[in-house]
Amino acid sequence: MIALSLSAGKYAAFVWPAYAVTLLGFAWMIVDTLARARRWRRKFDQLEADQQNPRRAK
Repeated sequence: MIALSLSAGKYAAFVWPAYAVTLLGFAWMIVDTLARARRWRRKFDQLEADQQNPRRAK
């Protein structure tokens, strides 16, 4: 089995922050995508309810 080496040598000051920024970027994309999906789902449900009950529509 290959051992995972967490040491990046003299480049560690550049490598680990780059990994951290990348991880934060991916986390933000996931959170943003889920939030937008929830908003779209709520809007779709509202439009669907308005279509089924036209008197309730604004």
